[in-house]
Amino acid sequence: MQSPPDRSRGQLLEALAAGPVGLAALADRTGLSRAAVRDGLDALERAGFEFRETETGYAVDSVPAYGAGAIEYGLSAPVAVAYHDRLPSTNARARELATRGVSDIAVVAAEQTGGRGRRDRTWASPRGGVWLSILLRPAGSAAHAPVYTLAGAVAVADAIPDEVAARIKWPNDILVGKRKLAGVLTETATTGGELDWVIVGIGVNANVDPTDLPGEDPTSLRAELGLVDRRQLAQRIIERTHELAGAPEDILPAWRRLADTLGRRVRVETDSETIVGEAVDVTFPGALVVETPASRRTVAAGECEPLRPADPR
Repeated sequence: MQSPPDRSRGQLLEALAAGPVGLAALADRTGLSRAAVRDGLDALERAGFEFRETETGYAVDSVPAYGAGAIEYGLSAPVAVAYHDRLPSTNARARELATRGVSDIAVVAAEQTGGRGRRDRTWASPRGGVWLSILLRPAGSAAHAPVYTLAGAVAVADAIPDEVAARIKWPNDILVGKRKLAGVLTETATTGGELDWVIVGIGVNANVDPTDLPGEDPTSLRAELGLVDRRQLAQRIIERTHELAGAPEDILPAWRRLADTLGRRVRVETDSETIVGEAVDVTFPGALVVETPASRRTVAAGECEPLRPADPR
């Protein structure tokens, strides 16, 4: 098993992002020796960074298109990045790190070979997408876990360029019209009724061809908009997820603002029944409120599909 990333890389990148900075200042800001700073700069160059030396110190000339250092450079959230060219599952790797006490880390893969969605469905993760899992340790009751799925969906929808009309289908699918663009799969562990850790797994069909994806009529950012900057997209998702995890009270209002489900006639399949009615609200920590002809129902989990107004099913 690979070790989690060295936090000193993030410190070094944070110092470099502030502008030209000398070797001594880099050592002071990071708490590293000058030799360790030089080693860190060499490692960044091998990863694709380009530097120039100015009168006031080192300046970043070029940032690689994607990868751990590229995503950490300019990232405003205190989250490290572990990048892999290929993984079976970023969620599985994040779980391994969680059992070792790691926190505040995003596991990113160029390609996933065994990605899974809700109800253990296969999630295709070819190169060109944004496939990541964010491991956090927010305080709170285990009963609050579902709200972090909504947080991940909000983070993705907020990160997607405004030119793409991304909306959220309860609880975790990001759609453009009726076509699926992204999804969220959250895993948690608890101790004594309290959250131990939360993994927000996110998959975005970014620079991929929809014909390479399974499912009914999927879409991608490439199809909707053209090629996008995956580095910036990943940064925005990580930053927004971290922000919302620290302010759970902000998650539901943000989700409602982006919801495609509310105000629609829906059919919700739970493990025990089918509920048909109008989706009128979402309540903490993420249950859907459905107004049926007989009563108002609160649904904690299920498969939700929109219906045409005249559809009686």
